[in-house]
Amino acid sequence: MRLRLLLLALGTFAVGTDTMVMAGILGRVADDLGVSVLAAGQVVTVFALSYALLAPVLAAVTARWPRRRLLLTALAVFTAANALSALAPDYPTLLATRVLAAAGAALYSPNASAAATTLVPPERRGRAIATVLGGMTVATALGVPLGTYVGRADWRLTMWLVTALGAAALLGLAAFLRELPAPAQAVSLRERLVPLRDKRVLGAVATTFAFFVAFQSVYIYLGTAVHPATGGDADRLSTVLLVTGLASVAGSWLGGHVVDRWGVRKVLLTGSVVSVAFFAALPWLGRTMTGALVYAVAVPLAGWAISVAQPHRLASLRPADAPLLLSLNSSALYLGMAAGGVTGSLTMTLLGERWFPLGASALALVAMGLAAATTKSPATAPATPAPAPAHRRVPADH
Repeated sequence: MRLRLLLLALGTFAVGTDTMVMAGILGRVADDLGVSVLAAGQVVTVFALSYALLAPVLAAVTARWPRRRLLLTALAVFTAANALSALAPDYPTLLATRVLAAAGAALYSPNASAAATTLVPPERRGRAIATVLGGMTVATALGVPLGTYVGRADWRLTMWLVTALGAAALLGLAAFLRELPAPAQAVSLRERLVPLRDKRVLGAVATTFAFFVAFQSVYIYLGTAVHPATGGDADRLSTVLLVTGLASVAGSWLGGHVVDRWGVRKVLLTGSVVSVAFFAALPWLGRTMTGALVYAVAVPLAGWAISVAQPHRLASLRPADAPLLLSLNSSALYLGMAAGGVTGSLTMTLLGERWFPLGASALALVAMGLAAATTKSPATAPATPAPAPAHRRVPADH
């Protein structure tokens, strides 16, 4: 039982690494394929946008598939796509392979969580899902700096690393995962979008989108933002990303506790204030390793606390519709990642490589205003406990 959960988590670890690791190898990708760093950043945008748009569509199309076959198919697509990314001879081909990888990831992540609930008794489902989704968090802490380190000489080695992780999960699940119970009654794509008619839900989803536009507009180009501190050294950048990942894990854990104690509104507003301040300070903090590491601790702590508060908020609004609401939140998160890539590119063009984080500070201020305006209702308070797995995630369906 435990082995199968860990194999499911290995799959989410591979997906999480693939989602975030490009931030550490953009310079190598740009140099190898003969494009600018800004163009290379759009590789992240294409992946995130494809994930966000394909997740609800693929969920509806494959709703009646046997879950074991669905998981193995998803991992096969994901693994093959990353191998093709590693072999991509040019920039357009790389973009095409990222769309395919996103399709596999969008199909795998939510179904891995669903599969986890069928492997354990009802009283242990929360812990089972937390184990599977923990692969995403661990990917931020370990997969991204490891992938950056591996790709310090050749970014294609990073893609081969993700391919190997996906293949290991695929082979393990093929060997040890038995057939799972048939999925519940299929939910159509139209039914999945019905909750957006509720203004409270729409406000919450919009808040997730706005926050992640701000966060990702810097994270994708973090190597550029802290270049004065790292001097372009891959080992130094890996250190910054490692600290960022560890702070993300801490922020996820801390967020789960402070949301229960403070409530959603206080967590969102406090996290926003911290984010606004440190985005604005990054042009100075990024000049030294000490400053870069301070930033790498503060913003992930705040950001992941916010990412915990948002699913908690949505699940509390309409507990009966929690699975649908959380899938909408994941789509908003990935749309925010996609828009963040475009926004970071635009602000870097307008403000320059040193000052572009100021754009993220302004965006985070807008997100804070949106959070303040849409959490006034008592209905958004955390009085109704959210499902245990809802606030152990990230970006990320995931």
